[in-house]
Amino acid sequence: MNRILMLSKLLAFFGLAMSHGACDDKPAPAKDFKPDPSVPRYSKSGFDVTPLTEAQLEPLVAKLTPEERHITQDHGTEPKFCGGLLKNKELGTYVCVTCGLPLFKSEAKFESGTGWPSFFQPFDPAHIRELSDDSYGMHRIEIRCARSDSHLGHVFDDGPEPTGLRYCLNSAALRFIKSGDEVPEASRPVQPQVAYFAGGCFWGVEDVFQQIPGVMDAVSGYMGGTVDRPNYKLVCTGDTGHAETVKVVFDPKRITYAELLDVFFKNHDATTLNRQGPDWGTQYRSAIYAADDAQLAQAKEFIETLGKTAEYEDRPIVTQVEKAPTFFAAEEYHQDYHAKHGGSCRVKK
Repeated sequence: MNRILMLSKLLAFFGLAMSHGACDDKPAPAKDFKPDPSVPRYSKSGFDVTPLTEAQLEPLVAKLTPEERHITQDHGTEPKFCGGLLKNKELGTYVCVTCGLPLFKSEAKFESGTGWPSFFQPFDPAHIRELSDDSYGMHRIEIRCARSDSHLGHVFDDGPEPTGLRYCLNSAALRFIKSGDEVPEASRPVQPQVAYFAGGCFWGVEDVFQQIPGVMDAVSGYMGGTVDRPNYKLVCTGDTGHAETVKVVFDPKRITYAELLDVFFKNHDATTLNRQGPDWGTQYRSAIYAADDAQLAQAKEFIETLGKTAEYEDRPIVTQVEKAPTFFAAEEYHQDYHAKHGGSCRVKK
């Protein structure tokens, strides 16, 4: 059995690896590219950076002062040495004046002598959008808020170490939140929830959930066994009792646990015991590991309702449902496998 399992993995690996070379030939996306506002996006620091729609922006822009509106919406520039935040030395965070997204930390601020607030690195690279700017007969890189698309200033390559960059900002494009003060909701990170699903090869399960709007992260790993800190080789023996499992981190404001359950059951066969397609063994069992009592009850109710449908009339659901034990992340080479190498190995019903 183990040889068959390893052979199927090796065949999948080499088939996917060959297509990976072609992916490297694709040109890198242009910096001027504007993300689709219909697809939720999240930064590594946990913030929702999905571009706001015109309808969402309208009431925010209406609250700006004439100067703030001129700078952020009309790409204006305030006179040098006149900005209210130029000489600010307090500890805190500089956020977008339009939408509140954190843009720079006080620790990255330095005196450049240019007359505008300057920083050597952003709060998170994903919070800043860069665009080519060839106005006034010169080439520069404009910077905008990734969420509100508000004009902030420009970035130059004459800054200090460790980045060598100088983000030159208009004070009117920023709002300062002093350390210790209450942080407005718009400037807070997402409060994510987690869910755990086992449905065969974790490469495929991870790939499915990574494509679902509202899912912030999907991590391949192992759950439900008797060995502490298992590895892939041990789990493949079938002796540890672990199931290949995916930890799904999601934004409950954009997708519900019930919707995740629906995705799970639509993308694997919940009626085959200890098997998904060519992969067989207890590590490929169908299982849901509930993060709390609410998820446990919801998963059981979902399965009970699903089991009464015509699709499962003669094929009972064998998915295990239990409270989540410890999750062990799989080796790095298993993470984002299909995102890195292409292909797909999930079982389609």
